[in-house]
Amino acid sequence: MNFGMLGAAVCMGIAAFGSAMGIGISGSSAIGAWKRCYLNNKPAPFILTVFAGAPLTQTIYGFLLMQTMMTSTRDPWFLLGLGFASGLAMCASAIAQGKAGAAGSDALGETGKGFAQYIMVVGLCETVALFAMVFSMIVC
Repeated sequence: MNFGMLGAAVCMGIAAFGSAMGIGISGSSAIGAWKRCYLNNKPAPFILTVFAGAPLTQTIYGFLLMQTMMTSTRDPWFLLGLGFASGLAMCASAIAQGKAGAAGSDALGETGKGFAQYIMVVGLCETVALFAMVFSMIVC
């Protein structure tokens, strides 16, 4: 068995798991904010979709790193460890991003203000996944 290939798959899988969890968290809050808008006869801001979908990018980062790892000539055990660690970092980033997006959806749905500030926090969570991907690609 090639443990390097397993590491690439683990990276993709764990990152995608985090995306699913993050989207579930932020999406639930966006739906709740829309419901409150409808109950109060306020327009439901479509922009909440940005918060709900933000954690999806970690799946893309996991895929890009997986592609790099599949062509790597590094030690297979190193790649397995790298895939696991990088996947976990992206997973944690997606879950944190989902929580930040949930808070942003709630606040924006209630007040209709502050999108720029809320999306900055979501972006900070995104940065962790970007760093994990890029730094992992460098050592591959």
